[in-house]
Amino acid sequence: MDGLTLQDLVPVWVSIKLSLVTTIVLLIVGLPLSWWLAKRQSRWCAPVNAVVTLPLVLPPSVLGFYILVTMGPHGPLGMLTEKLGWGTLNFTFTGLVIGSCLYSIPFMVQPLVTAFESVGTRPMEVAATLRCRPTDAFFSVVMPLAKNGIVTGALMTFAHTIGEFGVVLMIGGNIPGETQVVSTQIYTYVEAMEYGNAHLLAGGMLIFSFLVLMSLNALEGRGMARKVAR
Repeated sequence: MDGLTLQDLVPVWVSIKLSLVTTIVLLIVGLPLSWWLAKRQSRWCAPVNAVVTLPLVLPPSVLGFYILVTMGPHGPLGMLTEKLGWGTLNFTFTGLVIGSCLYSIPFMVQPLVTAFESVGTRPMEVAATLRCRPTDAFFSVVMPLAKNGIVTGALMTFAHTIGEFGVVLMIGGNIPGETQVVSTQIYTYVEAMEYGNAHLLAGGMLIFSFLVLMSLNALEGRGMARKVAR
C-alpha cells in the first residue's frame, strides 16, 4: 500500500475549508429563509421551498452545468464579475463555494424549517407582549428552542459538502491546491490505479460519515428524552 504524503493531504484541507465556509454562509442565509418558510404566510413559500429542495432530486451534473454556464463569460454572474474586474469564478475556490451553497442548501434549510415549525409562533407572541423586539426575540427565544435543528442542519451541511463530487468536479475541475477536494482526489487515485491511497482517503470518509450519523442520532435521542421529560 502506498503512503500519503503531506502534499496528498492538501485536498483534505481544501475540503474542510470549503465545508466550513459553505456551512457558515448557509447558516447566515438559511436562518431567516427557514423562519420565513416555516411561517407559511406568503403564496411564494411553496415555489421558493421547491427551488430550495430542487438539488435533492436534480442530478449533480445538471446543477453543476447550469452553475458553470451562469458563472461563465457569457453568463449573467460571469459578465458581472468580469465587469467588476474579478474575472470568471469557474475553476476557483470562490466558485466552488457558490456551487456548494446551492447544492447543499436543502441540507441546511429542511432541518431548520422543521425545528422552527416545532417551536411555532407562540414564543414570539409572548415575547411581543413583553415588548421584546422581533429580532431580539428570534435570537434570544426562538434560536435556543430550535438549537437541535440548527446543529443538525450545520452537521448535515458540513458532511454533505465534504462528500461532494459531481458539482465540485463540474465547477472547479481538479486543480491541486485550489479546487481539488477529497472526493476528486480519490477519483484521481482510482484513475491512476493507486488503490492503496484511494483506500486510505475513502476509509477516512467512511469513518467521518459514520461519526456524523452517530452524532445526529445522539442529538435526536437527547431531543426525544427532553420531550418525554416534559
